[in-house]
Amino acid sequence: MSVKALYPGTFDPPTNGHIDLIQRGAKLFEHLTVAVLRNPIKNPLFTVDERVEMLTESTAAIGNVSVATFDGLMVDFARQLGATAVLRGIRAISDYEHEFQMALMNRRLAPEIETVFLQPAGRYSFVSSRMVKEVFSFGGDVAGLVPPNVLKRLKGKGLGT
Repeated sequence: MSVKALYPGTFDPPTNGHIDLIQRGAKLFEHLTVAVLRNPIKNPLFTVDERVEMLTESTAAIGNVSVATFDGLMVDFARQLGATAVLRGIRAISDYEHEFQMALMNRRLAPEIETVFLQPAGRYSFVSSRMVKEVFSFGGDVAGLVPPNVLKRLKGKGLGT
């Protein structure tokens, strides 16, 4: 049985935790679409196009991964792609509570789409996009927490020292 999956998120910026989940998800599914949510309410650091470019560059070597954008309900986009699974990452119990509620709502809206939870590799279990931006903005070293192309773009934003 072949399964197409969707990995939705804001990815502002993509972290090595995201890339870890993408690499592992690509082994589980026939095709994995990484879907960047267009959500201007979150006041992102990077534009949607920049995030798509960073993810495309970071996943170029993975043959069964593509990057797309969406707005509106994630389950509607999953249906449009023919995806029957949604990949979500969980770092901590606090993530689980929020993700569990979203998975139940998504199941109500689209019972044919399953949610699959993966934990990132231990070395990335504390990494979030928000934390990377904050640490970097105060001059902290985030090398090893984001792909090199993302680090270059962070430096281009004039954050940090």
